[in-house]
Amino acid sequence: QVQLVESGGALVQPGGSLRLTCATSGITFSLSVMGWYRQVPGKQRDMVALIDRGGSTNYADSVKGRFTISRDNAKNKVYLKMNSLKPEDTAVYYCKAIFNGLVYWGQGTQVTVSS
Repeated sequence: QVQLVESGGALVQPGGSLRLTCATSGITFSLSVMGWYRQVPGKQRDMVALIDRGGSTNYADSVKGRFTISRDNAKNKVYLKMNSLKPEDTAVYYCKAIFNGLVYWGQGTQVTVSS
């Protein structure tokens, strides 16, 4: 059974930082492409950051220079470090795994940026 469990979401003030964690099981993590997406009510889920099996990364333009995706293959985890947070970063953040041609999602974690 594949499980992706996000954690680390919180209420934070503008300019603050958070680190999201996605713990995985049931997949061969080192062979998986991992990503973070976000969604606000009434809008589509958008890609935030991706990291492939070799560690190459890709970011949405809106988060470049502020967010960093990383992975720990020994721990089967992927992280999203978010700095200089803005109110427009408020969303539910989802972890995504692509393994053996199949896509898996976590349940999401809420990030709220507000003073």
